[in-house]
Amino acid sequence: MKESCAIKVEGAGCGIVISSDENKLFGGRIGKPRVAIRPKCGEVFTYAEDVEKL
Repeated sequence: MKESCAIKVEGAGCGIVISSDENKLFGGRIGKPRVAIRPKCGEVFTYAEDVEKL
């Protein structure tokens, strides 16, 4: 498993942030999602590194 990869959005200057409250623009930020990839099959998982903020 290759971990700590990043998600990049093509064609946009904005990034992706995990939030606990979708109704607030900057509230409840948990952090940036991280990605893990299984090299043999290419399966991709997204996860949060800092789960203490949950």
